[in-house]
Amino acid sequence: MREAAIESKAWVFDEARKVVARAERLGRDEVVFETGYGPSGLPHIGTFGEVARTSMVRQAFHILAPEKTSRLICFSDDMDGLRKVPDNIPNGEMLAAHLEKPLTAVPDPFGEHDSFAHHNNARLQAFLDSFGFDYEFVSATQTYQSGAFDATLLTVLENYQAVQDIILPTLGEARRQSYSPFLPICPESGKVLMVAIEPVDVASGLIRYTHPDSGATIETKVTGGACKLQWKADWAMRWAALEVDYEMAGKDLSESVTLSSRITKALGHTPPEGFSYELFLDEKGEKISKSRGNGLTIEEWLTYAPPESLSLYMFQSPRKAKRLYFDVIPKAVDEYISFVDKFADMKTAQQLTNPAFHIHNGTVPSGASPVSFALLLNLVSASNAENKDVLWGFIDTYASGTNAETHPFLDRLTDYALAYYRDFVAPNKTYRAASAEEKNALDDLLARLQALPETADGETIQTEIYAAGKVHFEDNLRAWFQALYEILLGQSQGPRFGSFAALYGLQKTCALIEAGRDGKLLSA
Repeated sequence: MREAAIESKAWVFDEARKVVARAERLGRDEVVFETGYGPSGLPHIGTFGEVARTSMVRQAFHILAPEKTSRLICFSDDMDGLRKVPDNIPNGEMLAAHLEKPLTAVPDPFGEHDSFAHHNNARLQAFLDSFGFDYEFVSATQTYQSGAFDATLLTVLENYQAVQDIILPTLGEARRQSYSPFLPICPESGKVLMVAIEPVDVASGLIRYTHPDSGATIETKVTGGACKLQWKADWAMRWAALEVDYEMAGKDLSESVTLSSRITKALGHTPPEGFSYELFLDEKGEKISKSRGNGLTIEEWLTYAPPESLSLYMFQSPRKAKRLYFDVIPKAVDEYISFVDKFADMKTAQQLTNPAFHIHNGTVPSGASPVSFALLLNLVSASNAENKDVLWGFIDTYASGTNAETHPFLDRLTDYALAYYRDFVAPNKTYRAASAEEKNALDDLLARLQALPETADGETIQTEIYAAGKVHFEDNLRAWFQALYEILLGQSQGPRFGSFAALYGLQKTCALIEAGRDGKLLSA
């Protein structure tokens, strides 16, 4: 497997090879992977995706370098000041009174934790734990206040002018006048102050600044949590202090990565290897945001689909911008099933490019489901099922011997299918009447299916559906299949109709065709 991994074209191995080369170059026996999170809003799928993708690179690294150890640090920038009140949380008026304070000093609007940051940190960790990620959670507030960053903060102060020279050319004239990499915490209001500072005693970490409200001259240490760093300097300081070897970031942070890397070098350290991934977009093509709450939340995806499908969505095409909304869920589930089903028959080199390998860290289930998620959704639609027992009745007939004990993943899918159909398919179903031409085609299909044995498989049924379409829709078979879905299922598309008919049962399918032909489904 290691030999195959060395040559593998999968993007995770491309990344892992960079980390291996860095470890060898720097003489590291232990490698540090890091992901960052700003708890200024509820965690969204983009945050999860960074942890999932980094974990996959870490797994690939251990295949290439099994003799080395590694750690994954999930760092929360929870000492950052609250800049605005998110749109998707309760008690926004309460938070508005605490703007510019560190997130760990802002009350929890949900009333469940010590602060807003503690709430968001807890939610993120709960999701990561539910996926079984191996990580160390690190809080910026705790790390700053404990003194763990003190030595590196002093190094930043020693190189204050070098940091200024890197950042100031990127700022507008007004911002240059007040910029400093150090952000003092006001001893009175507790706010994170964006003010110009003057180094007083570099060796002891003493700085001076003018308070923006009172005009008073204040001296403070940069250590012990009395200050935090501006974003780009903070990132660089963190890389140096934690000796980070690898961290990926969204494409929108490309300039920040460049500047933070330059600062890291100015501090006498080597910036980590990295990977620039494209952003997730909502259904309107806009970037998803923690503060706006647009796009899907992790909870929403996991309400309607298994976690494996979410991991697949994260693995695929990370350098392409992808829309992240409810319609992508069924496709992701069925692609996951397909990858798992193909895995056992692949050679080792092919297995290493199969997403299922990386989702399951090499231990891929022998099979996911004999029934696709799309088929289950259509089965719920046609049968008007309200509980999984109804679905299992059809499944048992379709695949004898299949049950919840032998196929636990399929059992989970039935719950997801019922929930997804209830909330997204049923409200949008619109049946239409069949035209005269379509009625003739349906009569032809009905006769063909009634001539088949009840045990006919999906391929046999599909052949007859295709044959009826060739007779009546020779020049437009696509319109024939679309008509079937619109007349019989109230939607414009679906899975192979032959597979659906085999699962639903020939007798019931014929009854459905009769009802659609006669317009009896229009009131459904």
